[in-house]
Amino acid sequence: MEFLGDPETWIGLGFIVIIGIFLYRRVPAFVVAALDARAAAISRELDEARRLREEAEAVLAEYARKAASVEKEAEAIIAAAKAEAERYGAEQRDALKSQIARRVEQAQAKIAQAESAAMAELRALAADAAVAAAEKLIQARLDEKRAASLIEQSIKELPGKLN
Repeated sequence: MEFLGDPETWIGLGFIVIIGIFLYRRVPAFVVAALDARAAAISRELDEARRLREEAEAVLAEYARKAASVEKEAEAIIAAAKAEAERYGAEQRDALKSQIARRVEQAQAKIAQAESAAMAELRALAADAAVAAAEKLIQARLDEKRAASLIEQSIKELPGKLN
């Protein structure tokens, strides 16, 4: 126990006791202050996180509303496009039908015209053939005596036909 008589031992022991008392009084207050500061910082961070979460939820809800609105608008555009395409298709079908009807009428008119021209040509040929046949018959059966009698009879009937 010799070291108890040594002044440096007592100085060291006193220093340790003073440090212990200092630490006993100051460290808990320091630790409590540090923990309080840390708790306040965590609380601020949690509040900020809640605020950011609420903003994110609001933005998400807004985008969901916009997406629903855009989807409805897209459906309306598609429906309008389908209706327009159907209307256009109906118009084109009607136009095609009327064009076909006009062409059929034109073709029938051309056929009737060609038929009429053919009939007129046929009548002209028949008339020419009849005239030629009549001319041959008259030349074959008509002699001069008979021709003179026909001419005389026609001259006598002429005054009655002129009145």
